[in-house]
Amino acid sequence: MLRLNGVGRRFPNNVIALDNITTRIEPGAFIALLGPSGCGKSTLLRILAGLDTPDTGSLTWDDNTPPGPGDIGFVFQDATLLPWANAEANVFLPLRLAGKSLETARPIVRDTLAQLGLAGFEHAKPTELSGGMRMRVSIARALVSRPKLLLMDEPFAALDEFTRHRLQDDLFALWREARTTIVFVTHSIYEAAYLASRIIVMSPRPGRIAAELTCTLPDTNTRRTDPAYAALTTQVTETLRAVMPA
Repeated sequence: MLRLNGVGRRFPNNVIALDNITTRIEPGAFIALLGPSGCGKSTLLRILAGLDTPDTGSLTWDDNTPPGPGDIGFVFQDATLLPWANAEANVFLPLRLAGKSLETARPIVRDTLAQLGLAGFEHAKPTELSGGMRMRVSIARALVSRPKLLLMDEPFAALDEFTRHRLQDDLFALWREARTTIVFVTHSIYEAAYLASRIIVMSPRPGRIAAELTCTLPDTNTRRTDPAYAALTTQVTETLRAVMPA
């Protein structure tokens, strides 16, 4: 789907956030960006989204065709919902901005909410939803346009462990069904090992790719109990330890 060739980003204060990022994003992959705070994970995600521009290097899309409106979905760490709008209106927002009417879009909006376990909550406003449900609405909003690439910036970081596990399971199930290409930023070794088909480990600033690990776990939601999962988390831990300064 996309190749990054020597991508670098230097901020006006001369902080080098990214240096020589070269990798690929394959269609249908679930890629976890893992690394310490300040290593440029979120900066890289913004560049992928077109919200920032690299100072060096390039991004090359298949057939040299950049993504169009609705081709990229973005889920932030905070749900960032419109507080005055109900769940249906929040999910409808990308389609409304694309010029579609609610009457036309309502079936796909409600189907997307149902996919995220929110059938029956279409008219609930954010203050009437739990933190986990608000994040589900945010994910539904990112998915409603059926994007080719879904970018997620630590979406579960602020949730309690139980809710986080539930949402990880739901996201993994959605990915297995739809095979939407996902790039997922996380600080959690366990989250990366459970969700990803490939883990990109980044070094401390300036952010570079220290290692790329391929997940060979079974493509089921029983990954956490598979002995290979423990082995993968150990491998990722050792890789991170090797790139962290003493």
